Amino acid sequence: MSDNYIKFEIVTPERVVLKEEISQITVPTKMGEITVLPNHIPLVSSLLPGVIHAKKKNGQDEIMSISGGFLEVLKDKVVILADTAERAEELDLAKVEEAHRRAAELKEKARRGENIDFTEVNAAIERELARTKAIKRWRKIKNLE
Repeated sequence: MSDNYIKFEIVTPERVVLKEEISQITVPTKMGEITVLPNHIPLVSSLLPGVIHAKKKNGQDEIMSISGGFLEVLKDKVVILADTAERAEELDLAKVEEAHRRAAELKEKARRGENIDFTEVNAAIERELARTKAIKRWRKIKNLE
């Protein structure tokens, strides 16, 4: 591995989403969005729902959605342990938008006092919004829009 690249791995409880050498990665932390480059100082941070944008060794962009988790930056490696994470190319925009609509309906029912866990609904909305943003960014990069 050269000084221009860093090993990257994003893992969920179900699977390894991506394991590659990258030149940089941008992630949504609780303190704001950060970009990690090779030789970054060691860091541990919690992640918010949002979009992850990695530049792969071959120059390609990798866009993923994440629902939260943790980031660990080591001298030669970046590891993300995610609650859920999906590559944008795996997502179907129509299905994601429908899931977002259903979550918004549940949120409205919770506001009206129906017996619905408001926290769970908000988390679902944030997750679906992150998925939507990831798909749209990926489609824009691939000139599919």
